[in-house]
Amino acid sequence: MPVTTHRTRPFSSNQRLPELDKPPVLHEPEQAGELLAEFIHRYPRLLILTGAGVSTDSGIPDYRDGEGAWKRKQPVQHLDFMENHETRQRYWGRSLIGWPVIRNAMPNPSHYCIADLELRNHSSLVVTQNVDRLHQKAGTHAVSDLHGRADEVLCMSCGYRSPRDDVHARCAALNPDFRQYKADAAPDGDADLNVDFSDFLLADCPQCSGILKPDVVFFGDYVPKQRVQSAMDALKASDGLLVIGSSLMVFSGFRFCRYAKEFGKPIATLNLGRTRAEELAELKLNARIGETLRASLDQL
Repeated sequence: MPVTTHRTRPFSSNQRLPELDKPPVLHEPEQAGELLAEFIHRYPRLLILTGAGVSTDSGIPDYRDGEGAWKRKQPVQHLDFMENHETRQRYWGRSLIGWPVIRNAMPNPSHYCIADLELRNHSSLVVTQNVDRLHQKAGTHAVSDLHGRADEVLCMSCGYRSPRDDVHARCAALNPDFRQYKADAAPDGDADLNVDFSDFLLADCPQCSGILKPDVVFFGDYVPKQRVQSAMDALKASDGLLVIGSSLMVFSGFRFCRYAKEFGKPIATLNLGRTRAEELAELKLNARIGETLRASLDQL
């Protein structure tokens, strides 16, 4: 199996926010929108970093609560997926329920507001931690899928690539008994399905019989270095960093706040809940995302 070199720090899952004596203040969207509009007026050309909170209104669940704690069992680890047949059976079996939720999801007002920021030349690049491609569906052109894209599948041996729907259809045809199961959707095409997966038949690479994996960065994997470098170059050229819908609990996203501080770029965060960048951000908004963005756009 080939090894991909020139990658960055692993996609970690173990961070937690420190406890507070009292809950953070919740901003009303109108107030938050006014403050965000003032930030954009001062720093008109922004790199925008988005997370799962942008897509929850599209019906795609997120991993963490407003305190940055896990809502459910931690997601699949890269090494476990690659080394364990049982893990892959469980992943693809649950994906039969979870993937259609992402595939059929539609952009929500937050996605369209972010696309509007690009149209008004306030966004130089959207770097998204999400794998759902909803920014592109909403019309944003300059998007970097930091953690990859869930709609494509990659062979880990020969590099064969195919649409996720093709692999989904093959798995469904190989495992007709799994059509009876129903479960709640989980983040990133997963589902909260707990059944016996030992008889689940995997769809392997049609070219070399290698392991097929969604073209996403699993926890414990590495974000490709060039992808990070391109985003970093855009950050250097921007007037500031705007984080939307991310608690920044994994380093792959949080690193941009660290570098923004190093580059002397102001940071604003808009999230329904706390973030890991509390001490770095000039503006911290704990508010409903879609309504706040709309209120901000109305004042630009």
